[in-house]
Amino acid sequence: MKIIVLVKEVPDTYGDRKLSLQTGLADRGAGDVVLDEIGERAVEVALRHADSAADTTVTVLSMGPESAAATVRKGLQMGATDAIHVVDDELVGADLTLTAEVLAAAIRRAGFDLVIAGNLSTDGTGGMVPAMLGELLEVPALTALASVTIDGGAVSGTRGVDGGVQQVTAPLPAVISITEALPDARMPNFKGIMAAKKKPFETLSLVDLGITVDPASQARSIMVSVAEKPARQAGIKIVDEGDAGTKLAEFLVQNRLV
Repeated sequence: MKIIVLVKEVPDTYGDRKLSLQTGLADRGAGDVVLDEIGERAVEVALRHADSAADTTVTVLSMGPESAAATVRKGLQMGATDAIHVVDDELVGADLTLTAEVLAAAIRRAGFDLVIAGNLSTDGTGGMVPAMLGELLEVPALTALASVTIDGGAVSGTRGVDGGVQQVTAPLPAVISITEALPDARMPNFKGIMAAKKKPFETLSLVDLGITVDPASQARSIMVSVAEKPARQAGIKIVDEGDAGTKLAEFLVQNRLV
């Protein structure tokens, strides 16, 4: 079985993240960058299956700047078989539709039985790429899974829905996305770090994938506005002078919280 796991370099969520007011893009030079945690969990799902299925290969796939190569290699250090990194200056500021189109082309080129992704990246939080990939690759897409079972020619899992839990299954090939309910990723050990240096790492461009990006005058999506997040303001303080209960009830009613 060939599993492809989508990973992404993102600004460290524990650091000071900034948005460029000129471009509307995350300023990746403003602090540390890391492999997105949800992507690491997706790699862990793939590796746990590979641990029990000797014929399984795990490929980590990412689209990002050339500088992201070092971060993508963490997937190899964890135990992935090989890596694919799509790098092209034309992809700076790519929207969700272009991102999905490029990733789908890379996945088709590599061949796959199962694609695993996180449900939301911690920078863009679009949450639409896995579903888009299912459409573009013309395979089932099971999204936001809280548990995953890969058995023979099918993948199944559970996901939360209003009022309960939904059990879903699909034949392979398929695309799935997972939530933070899945186990934490393993830490790379010294042996894995050294072995990663010898593993295949392929870098692809848009030319390699046969994709032409539309000119800026034909943008697929348009940034309407961008602004700094407002400073956090102090909340309303209610002092109990014998009428705190009444004031609290009025506040809840006024804000339609009851």
